[in-house]
Amino acid sequence: MARSFLIVVPTLNSHALLPQLMQSLQAQNWQQWRVLFVDGPSGPQHRQWLQQCCAEEPRCSWQAQSPEVHGIFGAMSQGFAMAAPEEWVLFWGSDDWAAGPDVLQQLMQALPEQSAAGPEPDLLVCRGRYANAAGALGRSTALIGSRWFSAQKVSLGVDLSAAAFGRLLFWGATPPHQATLFGPGAMARLNGYREGLRLAADLDYFLRLSRQSPLLVRCLDVELVHMADGGVSGQQTQRRLQEVRLCYRRAFGWCWWVPFAARYVRRLLSLVVRP
Repeated sequence: MARSFLIVVPTLNSHALLPQLMQSLQAQNWQQWRVLFVDGPSGPQHRQWLQQCCAEEPRCSWQAQSPEVHGIFGAMSQGFAMAAPEEWVLFWGSDDWAAGPDVLQQLMQALPEQSAAGPEPDLLVCRGRYANAAGALGRSTALIGSRWFSAQKVSLGVDLSAAAFGRLLFWGATPPHQATLFGPGAMARLNGYREGLRLAADLDYFLRLSRQSPLLVRCLDVELVHMADGGVSGQQTQRRLQEVRLCYRRAFGWCWWVPFAARYVRRLLSLVVRP
């Protein structure tokens, strides 16, 4: 079977934001993609928009979020379960959109042919960029900065083992969630997010996955997604800090303060140093 992309989009009364996301996908050079909207308890106007979108675009479908799973990460876990064996899964918010018309094609070129020798990566980690309310692009977010790629003179990307990935996480690096594609290998190891974490379940997922050896993480110098700044996680700082600390304590024990401090030093530097 040919590879394709499944873009899972949790929604909640966010239909006014979705046309930009859809337009950015319909403009892609690589057309083997589909979108699954996992909708919370939205109102009738939003549900009507979903139904019309799916009727007009056969690559789109939607389903109500199960009452047994909660929050945005519960919707994402529901999306994991809907992926076909050949699909790579990408999680976008309603206010995210593709950075350019060729980004999916670049991702597909970074994957080896299924018949070729060599292991297939479990994660593809790209770059993202935030945009303000006026649409102006601002700071970039990446697991490995673009300057590092230039210094290493790489074309398509850098492969990391589970140990190397774990070391980056220990020193405060985190894959940008909306710019990370989850391959069949990653989903076979962990196919859902930990319940009870509303804001840092993505960090917890990556920390747990880093212990699943063998693991291959391919980092690409590709700006994949543009993301609206000022989301829910940015509005609940205290809870996010508590959850991040909990994730690091589960992963690293008494050393939790090292990645915790390094994480926010990186964040501060990203505000003043251009990538």
